[in-house]
Amino acid sequence: MKIKIQTYSTLDFPVELTTENYSVILWKGSGIFSVDDINYAYSGYNILFLSPYQKLKLASESDENIDVLFFHGDYYCIEYHKEEVACNGLLFNNIYLNPGVELSEENYNYILELFNHIQKEESEKHPFSESIIKTYIQLILAIGSKQKSSMENTLVSGEKLSNKYAAEFQKLLEIHFKKEKELSFYSDKLNITNNTLSKAVKKEFSKTPTQLINERIILESKKLLHLTYRSVKEIASEFGFADEFYFSRYFKKSVGCSPRNYRETVGISIVAKMSM
Repeated sequence: MKIKIQTYSTLDFPVELTTENYSVILWKGSGIFSVDDINYAYSGYNILFLSPYQKLKLASESDENIDVLFFHGDYYCIEYHKEEVACNGLLFNNIYLNPGVELSEENYNYILELFNHIQKEESEKHPFSESIIKTYIQLILAIGSKQKSSMENTLVSGEKLSNKYAAEFQKLLEIHFKKEKELSFYSDKLNITNNTLSKAVKKEFSKTPTQLINERIILESKKLLHLTYRSVKEIASEFGFADEFYFSRYFKKSVGCSPRNYRETVGISIVAKMSM
């Protein structure tokens, strides 16, 4: 499957949704959703952006339709188009941000209309359909990026900035995550206890430092598997794993499939192919 739109009701939505595709989920109402076992409250009109093999659970307080756009990375590569829609690192592939975006009713209805246009083009399959569908996807991602960027700027202008220890932890993690996996390394760097750091990070990101360390390693592993031709053994070595088998078990525990299977199903990006 390269691209597909599926409509569910909240009553028949999968207990856990995971796929090798990128997913854009559009719905309204209120309740709780979880991505990779992290809970987020939602209300109003919502859109959610998931990367391959992220796990979604949804608990709604009302029966509403949920529309999901699935597209494979071979069909529309977000890395290749990242300059055009600014979505990679904002909508997708960011462990520090809520993966959901609250929409205005106007934008919700507009994106729903774009979903309908995509379905129509996919069913007709004329010579220009693929180009038109990619343009619709790009527009959906651009709207999401604009909305989320606006939300982030509002938080900053409202002085809801990261607390000091959480902000410093994030900076340290980006520098050291490939080699340092222990919480004590980061708390020692900040001259605070593990408990103090854990409380600060959990308050800011709704995740523990250990969860963020693991997620950062997995995120970078996914990128290397998808965007390069490097072997699993080379990737394991880069993250300080003694051998590729230990790395494979670590990866499978978080993602649900082995690194090799991930590469086979998600594919190797056009970006990697262009750099050869």
